[in-house]
Amino acid sequence: MGTETLFAVGFVVLLVIIVIAKTAIVVPQQSAFIVEYLGKYSKNLQAGFHLLIPFVEKVAYKHSLKERAIDVAEQVCITRDNVQVGVDGVLYLKILDARKASYGIGDYLFGIAQLAQTTLRSEIGKIDLDRTFEERSHINSLVVEELDKASDPWGVKVLRYEIKNINPPHDVLSAMEKQMRAEREKRAVILTSEGERDAKINKAEGEKQSMIRVAEGNAAAILLRATATAEGLRKVGESLTTEGGGRAMELRIAEQYLGEFGKLAHESNTIVLPATLTDVGSMITLATGLLKKKDSGGNGGRGSEARESLRV
Repeated sequence: MGTETLFAVGFVVLLVIIVIAKTAIVVPQQSAFIVEYLGKYSKNLQAGFHLLIPFVEKVAYKHSLKERAIDVAEQVCITRDNVQVGVDGVLYLKILDARKASYGIGDYLFGIAQLAQTTLRSEIGKIDLDRTFEERSHINSLVVEELDKASDPWGVKVLRYEIKNINPPHDVLSAMEKQMRAEREKRAVILTSEGERDAKINKAEGEKQSMIRVAEGNAAAILLRATATAEGLRKVGESLTTEGGGRAMELRIAEQYLGEFGKLAHESNTIVLPATLTDVGSMITLATGLLKKKDSGGNGGRGSEARESLRV
């Protein structure tokens, strides 16, 4: 009798443990459990402790509400210029509605991954190979937009999609490397030619400025010489009006005449002399004779006559 009692007590305890295990549910943070009542959706269980009706209610689905990252396997895509490239990526998503994620689709992860691949193939086929590297961000945004529309009935929010690798064939990759090398050499040649052009322009500009400055200097020198000559002539004219100026002029003319005549003798072995040596005196007399005419106008006339003598 005691053994049967112990057996019954043990059975009851085991039954209670089973019932508690079936009815007492602890939902972790950032999780959602779907409860069914006799096989039909009943409610969502959020984080915390919950009790279910034994043998009637059960937890059918368990979902994590955290953001998840899933790999999208590499696939072959054909660009608009008929080049095959291998493209893979990573997809970030989050469950917003646990009920839709449970009953809207059988496997939302598989469905979204397949949809990402088909959308990516479609977008890659719209552009050329060269633009696939430049338009990566644009392609990512287009894929996210299409996936977000399709996954809304599944209660899943697609946050972003990132292309990880774009792998062209080896022959295409080699051709691209040659093209980039040629482009770099082209830019180097252009930069070199532009540098030479700028150097020539700067040199020409410098020569132009130098010529302008030389011309300005020559003009200034000519002006100074002309001013000095005019001032010298003015002073000579003034000195001729003073006492003894005429005699000094006669002496100066005689000295210059004799000096030039002497140079002629040194420069040439053959000298043609005047008919008479008195011509020297006559030249001096002719140059100074005008000064002796006192009746032709006073001091002003004497200065004018002196200038006429200098011209002779």
